[in-house]
Amino acid sequence: MTNNKTLCFQCNKDKITYPCEGCSKYFCLTDLTEHRQILNEELSYVINDYDQFKEKINEQKQNPQNHLLIKQINLWEIKSIEKIQQKAQEYRELLIKSSQTCINDIEMKLNDLREKITQFQKEDEFHEINLDYLRTQLIEIAKEFNNPSNMSIQQNSRSLINDISIISSKKPNFNNWKQNAITVAGGNGYGEKLNQLYAPERIFIDKKKNIFIADYANHRIVEWKHNAKEGQIIAGGNGEGNRMDQLDRPADVIVNQQNHSIIIADQGNKRVIQWMNQKQQILIDNIDCYGLAMDKHRFLYVSDLAKNAVKRWKMGEYNNEGIIVAGGSGEGDEFNQLNCPSFIFVDEDQSVYVSDHENHRVMKWEKDAKEGIVVAGGNGKGGNLNQLSSPQGVIVDHLGQIYVADSGNHRVMRWCEEIEEGEVVVGGNGHGSQSNQLFGPHDLSFDDEGNLYVADYSNHRIQKFEIIL
Repeated sequence: MTNNKTLCFQCNKDKITYPCEGCSKYFCLTDLTEHRQILNEELSYVINDYDQFKEKINEQKQNPQNHLLIKQINLWEIKSIEKIQQKAQEYRELLIKSSQTCINDIEMKLNDLREKITQFQKEDEFHEINLDYLRTQLIEIAKEFNNPSNMSIQQNSRSLINDISIISSKKPNFNNWKQNAITVAGGNGYGEKLNQLYAPERIFIDKKKNIFIADYANHRIVEWKHNAKEGQIIAGGNGEGNRMDQLDRPADVIVNQQNHSIIIADQGNKRVIQWMNQKQQILIDNIDCYGLAMDKHRFLYVSDLAKNAVKRWKMGEYNNEGIIVAGGSGEGDEFNQLNCPSFIFVDEDQSVYVSDHENHRVMKWEKDAKEGIVVAGGNGKGGNLNQLSSPQGVIVDHLGQIYVADSGNHRVMRWCEEIEEGEVVVGGNGHGSQSNQLFGPHDLSFDDEGNLYVADYSNHRIQKFEIIL
């Protein structure tokens, strides 16, 4: 090491400095010690990630039957058997019905033959020709009974069940994320300063990685530019109220990047309002709104807490009650009911995914369906892998994997449809403010690189979990 006096990179003073071979910068002894300490902390994070991954590998080796694809195969087997059994029962019932019809016809022919026999006996004038006729008729009826020509079994070349195959690819289907997050917005305690958040409810990430946040308890929508130290108010921020320039507990926000407008679920004011260039327009009034979504056809979806329903409107046509696309059959836990629907997601097929908050499940309602199916949770409130606790934000990726902000369990879960258990992708380490912990997460989103962002509601911050490539 050299000991010439040069400018220290950290304290910016002329001192005897020492180079760091990694970053090629020069530090004085004090700052070099601190620099090494930071590197040691980062190494501990790497070791922690390694240990967690190694633990997963060991668990998979010890319990190969717990592999997610094994569970999918088991479910396929059960569903296939059920389908075969159902079809077999249908064919049995059809055969019994057809067989009974055949027997009834044969009995009628036997009765006719019996009448002829009785007539021959009564008249006592029968001869060989009559006897041959009776024998022939009886043989024909017996053949019809033993070999019914109207019934047979035909093998169909079209498969009754859906075949499956194992496709191996170098690129994994399931993404994973670093378990220690980076705070990218807020994290400075709750408050109304521009570097603070107060119960962030909903987030949206644009292509430039700017973050739009429904800052619920601050009654405002804020935008945090990529790598910014503070946000800027783009809607509300004028105190809690019902004026056109005010918001009251905004629960959700949709950002239209083409015309720079935003649509807000202004929950406290029971209205859906649009802001464009600081001008406001109420789109839907007198609705207990919470979650918003928009499909590729520009239909707007709104969850209605009071009606326990999700409704849909065509853009620009809001002077109606909307069309119910999920729930609407009163509060309950039946498949045609919801109980406090919170956030929603709409896929390419216009299927609606609903976080059924008080039923602790996520429901999927296909387009025009009269009832939904449970795709996550639905086994009561709890912390097991087949349970959810007060689910909030929900996103479905292009592979059909369902990501849920499992608020009451302080974790984000990933579920595959028709699989009974999910898996924890981040959090799940108890509620807290450490970088690997969450406290009542309310929403999640992804950027174009696949990094995962979480609205850490009770920690008043937005956490970024970097994808592991």
